[in-house]
Amino acid sequence: MDRIKAMQTFIRIVEARSFSRAAQSLDLPRASMTATMQNLEAYLGTRLLQRTTRSVSLTTDGAEFYAQCVEILAAIEAAEGRFRGKDDAPQGRLRVELPGALGRRVVVPRLAEFHARYPGIELVVGLADRLADLARDGIDCALRVGELEDSRLIARRVGSMRFVTCAAPGYLATYGTPASVADLDRHRGVVHFSGRTGRPFDWDFAVDGEVVRRQVPGTIAVDDADAYVSCGLQGLGIIQAAAYMVHEHLARGALVEVLADYPGMPMPVSLVHPQGRMATPKLRAFAGWIEDVLAVPFLENR
Repeated sequence: MDRIKAMQTFIRIVEARSFSRAAQSLDLPRASMTATMQNLEAYLGTRLLQRTTRSVSLTTDGAEFYAQCVEILAAIEAAEGRFRGKDDAPQGRLRVELPGALGRRVVVPRLAEFHARYPGIELVVGLADRLADLARDGIDCALRVGELEDSRLIARRVGSMRFVTCAAPGYLATYGTPASVADLDRHRGVVHFSGRTGRPFDWDFAVDGEVVRRQVPGTIAVDDADAYVSCGLQGLGIIQAAAYMVHEHLARGALVEVLADYPGMPMPVSLVHPQGRMATPKLRAFAGWIEDVLAVPFLENR
């Protein structure tokens, strides 16, 4: 029995919480994973996993062995990296999850650059606005915008996203231009709400060194960033959108920035990965590259 491979299989099953999902993420037959676990448990003389028809959970011995496996594989990775040399090109498959709009508009258009720089890395890119369970779904890393909610993830800040408050010229001609944050009470906005929680996103402004938070009422509510900007372009209300979503519309006059003296508060952009995963050369390569990609004038804080 290849004990290192057995440890890797065991970790993947624990993270996926399912033999089927683990087999799918590793592109292996489920039967071979079952056989590997049976051989490993027989070799150790103890049960590591408690199996039911719906889930897989760790036994007491399994939890202890899992923690040790993570440490052992991390030590192996570190030792190999030390002697392979820093100039070795990173290789292998890397599964990445990106927020839909940010991925489509900023990251995906530059993937050819990544491939040219790291031809040995096979990128598997998912675009979604849901918060995927990285460990369970076998995802190596993900970009997250805003404050992080999951303390189990290891995070590296790779950028900052700024926001612009703006409206269509037609809307401003009809309803006037707000001169202060308080003036928003006499205006209407397009409501952008979270598809995950159903809660509207707040509008944050920097006013005299403090953060002022507003929710601007409106008659249109959407849960998609592109639809949100589209509503703003149609004059349905004021919007506060990520700068990368509207910078071209601002440049050609289809949208006009308002309240420029009270800028929206920037949000951090982080690259996160599960604690059980090692910071492999391919992951470090992607982290460095994505940091360069996000260092663009219309995305960063001014």
